[in-house]
Amino acid sequence: MMRKMALLGGAAMLLASGVAQAETLHQALEAAYRSNPTLTAQRAQVRAGDENVPIARAAGRPTLEASAVYQENVLKGDQTGNLFTSDPDRQLVGQLNMNVPLISFGAVRNSVRSAEARSDASRHGLRSTESDLFTRVVAAYMDVIRDEATVRLNQRNRSVIDYTLAQTRDRFDVGDAGPTDVAQAEARVALAISQLETAEARLIASRENYIRLVGNPPGDLAPPPPLPQFPATSEEAVRVALDNNAALLAAQAENRAARHDIDVADAENLPRVSAIGGLNRYDYLGSLAPNTGPRNRDQGTTGYVGVQLKMPLYQGGRVAAQARQARQKYGVTVEQIAAAERDAVAETRSAFANWRSTSRVIDAARSGVRANERALVGIRAEVKNGLRPLLDQLNADQELLNAEVTLVTAERDAYVAGFALLAAMGRAEARHLDFETSLLYDPMVHYDDVRDRVSLFEADSPVPQPVATGTAATPAQDAVIKTP
Repeated sequence: MMRKMALLGGAAMLLASGVAQAETLHQALEAAYRSNPTLTAQRAQVRAGDENVPIARAAGRPTLEASAVYQENVLKGDQTGNLFTSDPDRQLVGQLNMNVPLISFGAVRNSVRSAEARSDASRHGLRSTESDLFTRVVAAYMDVIRDEATVRLNQRNRSVIDYTLAQTRDRFDVGDAGPTDVAQAEARVALAISQLETAEARLIASRENYIRLVGNPPGDLAPPPPLPQFPATSEEAVRVALDNNAALLAAQAENRAARHDIDVADAENLPRVSAIGGLNRYDYLGSLAPNTGPRNRDQGTTGYVGVQLKMPLYQGGRVAAQARQARQKYGVTVEQIAAAERDAVAETRSAFANWRSTSRVIDAARSGVRANERALVGIRAEVKNGLRPLLDQLNADQELLNAEVTLVTAERDAYVAGFALLAAMGRAEARHLDFETSLLYDPMVHYDDVRDRVSLFEADSPVPQPVATGTAATPAQDAVIKTP
């Protein structure tokens, strides 16, 4: 049913074969994938969320703590002379304590499951970010193509109107045209100038938006490749979306996490059992008075082992409130699944209808261009022979321009609508675009690396360096159109 979007790579090269050094849509998407800050920030956010898994696991692992205290006893109380109660002037005490959790009644296990589910949700969120970014890049790419074509059309129209004005003035000089004809031609020149200025401003904005998303100015953009085959009906498209829509899958993962949170909250009312042990080393640093008795040695070591039971009895209602809160939060995620499903269905159906309608507009717009071209040829001949007023020709020129702009706009809208449909169905992510394998970012690599990590020191985890690139050094864009 759905062919892989490998077409974005190979087909783009074929379509651009007639254009020297043309930049392809595939290249623009790759550039955005490498360095767009929205995407790189989301990747960092996913990596940060991955750390919640080892954090949750740590609650079920042994802990070992060391401490040391040095103190000067500046006030020692009443010295009775008792050989066994003399206080030292100073002391150094070192402690080593271990706690090994034994029984938590599912608190740790469910905390880990909750963290894993949220990590899964964040990866689906990354998929959604990728898809959204690619959709915006496609739109920006097609905007530049559309606006460059629109500027060319308006430049041609300006030249035609200028030529018509010059001819009309020549005819006025010999008495074959009246002042009204000249005024009408001059008015159309003013309109053509205004339309060209507007088109050029729009082109500059499109090029700057392209830089914002892709990271570099647009070059000579090649025609986009064909999109893959779409489902025949919106119902079929919806079925694909319900299985693959990233936002819906993220909502389902959050629901699983919230369900585990309930079990974690319930476990707070249950006892905790731990094995404990420790070593104490003390040294009075020679500050004991001599002959104070055998029980007051200057230094020594003690140790202990045991089992600790902690049972919550009364906590002011906090635990019960947290348990109720966890259930309500779970209820929120249930509703969010329904909302995400509604969004997926509505977006898919709307995108399907938009793609189908805009595709049909292209055929109508092409017919309109051909009809206006034929009409203009006939009207020019009639104006030349004095059978029609000049205004009819000027109107025909404008109608042809409008029809051509409508066509390039329809081609842009249809392509963007088609890609938006792919995105709604979960088919517009990096793994669908035939990128080089070495370029693909796999969030599971970091997750698998840290989920069981127990290292004491993280010298192997340096502070992240910037990945996204700035655009301040790129030149300000203009509306200059390269000659094809």
